[in-house]
Amino acid sequence: MMGELKKVVEVSEPDLDAKETGGPKDTANSGRPSKETAPEVEDYGSVGDHVFSDPSVAEHWRGVYEKARYENRHRFDPEYKWTADEERRLVRKIDARIMVWAWIMFCALDMHRRNINRAISDNMLAEIGMNTNDYNYGQTIFLACFLAAELPSGLISKKLGADVWIPTIMVGWSVTAMSQAFLKNRAGFYAIKALLGLLMGGFIPDIVLWLTYFYKSRELPLRLAWFWTALSTVNIVGSLLAAGILQMRGINGWGGWRWLFLIEGLITTLVGLFSWVLMPPGPTQTRHWFRGKDGWFSEHEEFILVNRLLRDDPSKGDMNNRQAVGPRLLFKAVKDWEMWPLYIIGLTTYIPPAPPANYLSYILRQIGFSVFEANLLAIPSQFLFAVNLLVVTWISRRVNERSIISSSSNIWIFPWILALVLLPDSASPWVRYAMLTGLLSYPYCHAILVAWNAKNSNAVRTRAVSAALYNMFVQSGNIISSNIYRDDDQPLYRRGNRILLGITVFNIVLFYFVKAFYIWRNKVRDRKWNSMTPEERENYILTTKDEGMQRLDFRFAH
Repeated sequence: MMGELKKVVEVSEPDLDAKETGGPKDTANSGRPSKETAPEVEDYGSVGDHVFSDPSVAEHWRGVYEKARYENRHRFDPEYKWTADEERRLVRKIDARIMVWAWIMFCALDMHRRNINRAISDNMLAEIGMNTNDYNYGQTIFLACFLAAELPSGLISKKLGADVWIPTIMVGWSVTAMSQAFLKNRAGFYAIKALLGLLMGGFIPDIVLWLTYFYKSRELPLRLAWFWTALSTVNIVGSLLAAGILQMRGINGWGGWRWLFLIEGLITTLVGLFSWVLMPPGPTQTRHWFRGKDGWFSEHEEFILVNRLLRDDPSKGDMNNRQAVGPRLLFKAVKDWEMWPLYIIGLTTYIPPAPPANYLSYILRQIGFSVFEANLLAIPSQFLFAVNLLVVTWISRRVNERSIISSSSNIWIFPWILALVLLPDSASPWVRYAMLTGLLSYPYCHAILVAWNAKNSNAVRTRAVSAALYNMFVQSGNIISSNIYRDDDQPLYRRGNRILLGITVFNIVLFYFVKAFYIWRNKVRDRKWNSMTPEERENYILTTKDEGMQRLDFRFAH
């Protein structure tokens, strides 16, 4: 499982010159028939020439799997054969059984991250004695606790198993979210936001790690894009629900926002309860009283599932899915300085659209729209957001490019933010709404960046930790963004928008800097690798103590 969060994209490879000069073929991280230069090759079906074709390499990895007590090692067979059609059918089955439920679970998370934005359009702040600055502080507390929980939650999940830990925290945050229906004051609001952050913090890296148990590197980015459509789905469905539920104001003497928290909490509690029986630990561990005594996959399908994953990334079996990452390995992962440019991208990239997204319904209320209109008018931007998310991820996969394609998110945002800065106070509310809708329809690059981070990690101890570190930086950026729109700057937030404009320009430059950085690091490795003889390379592959991105035969994606 060292590839557990590894290869969320594809197997890394030294440059083709290494192959042409006699470098080792199809060993882990060594030069392969370049996926980098043929991004749309569909490598389904067993092939004669793969990473385990060399018997010495196969025996080396068999020993690794036995030592790690890899949970799927009984299905490892370097000579196993299957057809491309069989693998395609299996992938569709995995999509239906695994990916769909992962998406539903993410919807349950995001419902409670976003419903506060709709609740404040229903006079919630005034009824519990708060203003927008208090709301910002509450969101900061939530994000700080969310950030603090990411790494500990990931380590607990790695020890207990995602199939145990994720349902537990889901039920926990659902019950906590329901308790917001009984809020009386600011102190209670702060306490609940802290607890929600602690319970939700580890979900995303944990669920991405779980998905890597079932998908090959090249399959995951597009599925992560569909995974993140949960954001727009929840915003669209949530806006429709809120438009109706908020009309319940007065029933039992409650404000509509109290009913919103209660009803949506009940829905996600059910999702959490079902997750305990719908999340198998791994590909060969689907047998369960609820999932059937024979499980979801036949023996033949289990052989295909395991061997296709290991041939794509042999290191996915060098750790058990119930094995903890200790302090020493944790420290080593943090010291991998070449990952830090991606963490910096995570810190700043999502800041520009966050305040307009969080305040959209509130801003629309302030400039003259009703509660009902303010919630329904959020839907068009969320639909376009989902479309652009899928398009930008598909383009990145099609051309096999990450940094330049991802920069399109902030390039898109720039003219809309500029328009909001320059728009006169007298502008029509509909014109201002159009500018906000255009901004929030931006191509969200998070699926690309998560996969990019996982690919460049190149080791389970780095990947399991780097996924959490990356998300911690993202949440740090969210903390910054939640304090940009201030009470004395409403309702047009001109000062805040000027700040967002500056950060947008910085982000565009940052993406190109990070691309240049990884090109430079790859050239340094090329020189070292190409100076070795074929025999030295083969010996290095089988005996090196270097791990992850420190391996000389690893190349950074960009």
